[in-house]
Amino acid sequence: MRNAALALALTLAAGPALATGLKIEVAGEAQGTITIDLFEDVAPGHVARITELAEKGAYDNVAFHRVIEGFMAQTGDVQFGKMGGDMRLAGRGDSGMPDLKAEFSDIPFDRGIVGMGRKADPDSANAQFFIMFAPGYHLNGQYTVVGKVTSGMDVVDAIKRGTGANGAVIGAPDYMATVTVTD
Repeated sequence: MRNAALALALTLAAGPALATGLKIEVAGEAQGTITIDLFEDVAPGHVARITELAEKGAYDNVAFHRVIEGFMAQTGDVQFGKMGGDMRLAGRGDSGMPDLKAEFSDIPFDRGIVGMGRKADPDSANAQFFIMFAPGYHLNGQYTVVGKVTSGMDVVDAIKRGTGANGAVIGAPDYMATVTVTD
């Protein structure tokens, strides 16, 4: 009994764990705010990377470069996806930091789930992420889940869809004007 009381006292003294999230201000045809709860307990390495890039401002003015109707909107190419750059390269870049080891979970890719983009190698996620428009259960266990949209799905739904090959956005894409970390 004394050990249980001590454990409870230590837990209360430490206080609640702070939840980390993102606040994304979207500009372009879609305008508004998307709030994402990041799952630090599910994908700590990926959440740390996203948080670091957001705190540095690396995600600011980065386009939603791949947007597929009924599937997802992808962004986060901090190397080639900046507005004003050559958008033909968007989707090929990374952060300049090492790729991340996969952190797969049993969380399904439901509407509003945020996952990390990657190359063919499961351990190649780096900076890009995507937001699901609809369930995509074929991604379960194949891509790292990093969070979930808690508000602003109407903004996600309004993001300009891609009309090019593999969902590439042609013309001026919608973009993340600012991305900030929230507690």
